[in-house]
Amino acid sequence: MVRGTRPSPHGANEIFAGAPPELARSISLQHTLQLVRIGVEVVEQYSDQLAIPGTERDLREAVLRYSREVAFSAAEVYARAAEVRGAWDARLEALVVDALLRGESEGGDRSLRSRLSALGWNGRGAVLVMVGPAVVPLDEVRTADLRRVARRAAGDALVGIHGDRLVVVLGGREGDGEGLVAAATGLLSRFGDGPVVIGPVVDGVDDAGRSAQAALAGLAAAPAWPQAPRPVLADDLLPERVLTGDASARRTLVAQAYRPLEEAGGSVLETLSAYLGTGRSLEAAARTLYVHPNTVRYRLRKVSEITGWDPLDARESFVLQVALALGQVEGPRRVR
Repeated sequence: MVRGTRPSPHGANEIFAGAPPELARSISLQHTLQLVRIGVEVVEQYSDQLAIPGTERDLREAVLRYSREVAFSAAEVYARAAEVRGAWDARLEALVVDALLRGESEGGDRSLRSRLSALGWNGRGAVLVMVGPAVVPLDEVRTADLRRVARRAAGDALVGIHGDRLVVVLGGREGDGEGLVAAATGLLSRFGDGPVVIGPVVDGVDDAGRSAQAALAGLAAAPAWPQAPRPVLADDLLPERVLTGDASARRTLVAQAYRPLEEAGGSVLETLSAYLGTGRSLEAAARTLYVHPNTVRYRLRKVSEITGWDPLDARESFVLQVALALGQVEGPRRVR
C-alpha cells in the first residue's frame, strides 16, 4: 500500500464526538494541541522502552499519524464551534442594531446592555450612528471586513444591514466626538453610491437611538439637497428634514436659531427678516429699515455670532430662513 493512501487510524476522526460541549468551552484549541504535542514527545522519548525491539520506527510513525488525525479532529471541533459562535454573534448584532434604530436604548435597557456586552461593547464614551446605501452584494466576508476596519478606527463598532441600507454604530472615548466623526468619514468607501449621513454624537449608548433617528431622517431628506457633501452630518440637513415632517429637526431649528434671535433683541431678528425678505440685498434691507447698509451688515454679523449660521452664506441663509418661518408660525415663546 502506498504510504500517502493509508487510511486514518481507527476512531481518530470521532475521538471528540462524545466530548460534552463544556469541554470545548473549558479547554482551548491551543491547550488541546499542546497536549497532543506532549504525548508525541513522550512516545518519541520512550519509544525504545515501549516498542518491541526492531519496531521503534513503526511505533513513532504510527503515533505521528494518530496525533496528526487527533489534531485535525480537534481543529474541526473548534472550527464548528467558532462558526456557530460567529453565526450567533451576527444574529445578536443584527438584533442590537435594530433595537438601537427603534430607540430601545433610551432609558438604559438592561437587556440591551447585556447584549452589547456579549458583543464586546465596552459601554463607555460617545456614540454616533452612520447610515447609507449598502454595497451590493454585501456578503458575510465584506461585512466582517467592515467590522474589523470600523473597530480599528473607533473603540467600539456594530454593523447592521437593513434592507438596502448599511448601518454602522461607532463608540469611542468620552469627549471624543470629533474623533468619531473622523472615523466615520474614513468608512465612506465601504458604502454604496448615494447619500451617506452621520448622526449627531451623543453621550452614550443610551442615547444612540436619537443619533440613529436623526441619521435615518437625514438619509430620507438628503435628496432635497443635491449639493450636500458626502458624508453629510444629519444636523446639516435640518431644513430638508423639516420638509419631510421631522418634528425633531423642527424643534432644533426653532431652539437653536429663532429663539436666541428673539431673545437677543436689538432689532437683530427684524433685520434678518428684512434681509431675507428683500432678496438678500443689504441695500434693500437698509432702505426697508431706514438705516445705513453698514448697520445691516453689523446686525447680520450678530446673527452669525448668536446662531452659528451666517446669513451672507447662501446655504446658511436658507437654514435661517426656514428657522425664521418656523418660529413665526409658532409665535412668541409662552411665559408660564
